[in-house]
Amino acid sequence: MLVIELVKAVILGIVEGITEWLPISSTGHMILVEQFIKLDASPAFIEMFFVVIQLGAILAVAILYFHKLNPFAPSKSRQEKQDTMAIWYKVIVGVLPAAVLGFLFDDWLNDKFYNYPTVAVMLIVYGILFIVIENRNKGRVGAVQSFNDLTYKTAFLIGLFQVLSLIPGTSRSGATILGAIILGTSRYVAAEFSFFLSIPVMFGASALKLVKFGLVFTGMEMAILLTGMIVAFVVSVFAIKFLLGYIKNNDFKAFGWYRIVLGLLVIGYFVWFE
Repeated sequence: MLVIELVKAVILGIVEGITEWLPISSTGHMILVEQFIKLDASPAFIEMFFVVIQLGAILAVAILYFHKLNPFAPSKSRQEKQDTMAIWYKVIVGVLPAAVLGFLFDDWLNDKFYNYPTVAVMLIVYGILFIVIENRNKGRVGAVQSFNDLTYKTAFLIGLFQVLSLIPGTSRSGATILGAIILGTSRYVAAEFSFFLSIPVMFGASALKLVKFGLVFTGMEMAILLTGMIVAFVVSVFAIKFLLGYIKNNDFKAFGWYRIVLGLLVIGYFVWFE
């Protein structure tokens, strides 16, 4: 029994680790995966499990970028420390829209829109947008090539795009990366800023849910949670490194096509089996 549940936790952790960072919607994948792999647990524990594996994913960003985001590193010059603090200030500005609106409407939006038609439509719509925008930007060089070029106004506007990810199927990384590219950032800066925005957003959301559900677990439940979290962390490290390496020489159109295909699969699956 425990072995089977641990295998499920590993698979779900892998899916989370990959889809949380690539702009392909973790929600869309989880909706499909949950049709075949369901933890033998209460709904409350399952919701807690997804919070915990999300924490594993966000820890990967925190560790990979610890030096870059640490304004107190002894090896940094005074100017470098000031530049690091500026990144955090821009992250805070970018987080504000989603933090406020997410706190007010996240549960309502999930209740109204957490369903396969919405997820499928969002997958397809944003997939098309990635292709259209990348075709429009072909040959163009983004005005924002580093975080020093990123203004507070642009950071705030990117944060507004992140609000769109409150609708399931949009993809938090997809919405922020797409918005950043539209606003003139390079793909690399868009991806990294998306990662940085995720730190307070995902830690905050996870902390609220952990407080809500409490921290009392059986030994079996703890084993399942830790397995999923560790797997999500390890896979996230590879997914983040892959994405940053990939976009050095490629655009996001492949992810756009992937989203369209996945959206059609979601529609096809549920139409066929309902």
